[in-house]
Amino acid sequence: MDKRKISSENKKSLVQYGIIAVIAAALYFTGLHTEVIAFVQRGLLSTGILNPNVEKIIESRSKETADGTLSSTNKANLDFTLIDKDGNEISLEEMRGKVIFMNLWATWCAPCLAEMPSIKKLHKEMGDEVAFVIISLDDDFEKAKAFNKQKGYNLPIYALENTMPAMYDSSTIPTTYIIDAKGNLVLTHNGMADYNSEKFKMFLRSLK
Repeated sequence: MDKRKISSENKKSLVQYGIIAVIAAALYFTGLHTEVIAFVQRGLLSTGILNPNVEKIIESRSKETADGTLSSTNKANLDFTLIDKDGNEISLEEMRGKVIFMNLWATWCAPCLAEMPSIKKLHKEMGDEVAFVIISLDDDFEKAKAFNKQKGYNLPIYALENTMPAMYDSSTIPTTYIIDAKGNLVLTHNGMADYNSEKFKMFLRSLK
């Protein structure tokens, strides 16, 4: 092969890699790489393969209810305090008696951002039926509040006032906990999911 042709191809490859490197660096230093990754991950979410298997929980609870043996399998600890976007202290105890959708997230977490639009849609439809507790783990809560407003999510986001109970310890974010109206922790889902599905809505309505 002509050496000049090889040299030309090598230069072309170097230019292409250089452009990719510049774009990657620009995305990284502007913080946009997280949102780009989240955008790509939304495509994976659309398949539904990462969604929690709620059908088994619904079926099990239906059988227990029919038999009159619905048990308190795992009581949720609601004894901790949050700070809302206006700086008010809110105890999770105040939400006892409601179905609670509690999600741990952060603005630097791409999978968290990937699932956020589905949570927004779910909240828009079921915000009057379910208590949404979207807990930011960002060091700076102001950053989380700005992100929530900028994206137009308008979700009820909170920061932790004190340490969460050990039962909510998770090495993964996002992590979502679902608590039924009787105060039982019925679902823990580690990782992202598309929560705006009819199956998941039916699951939440079955927990009242």
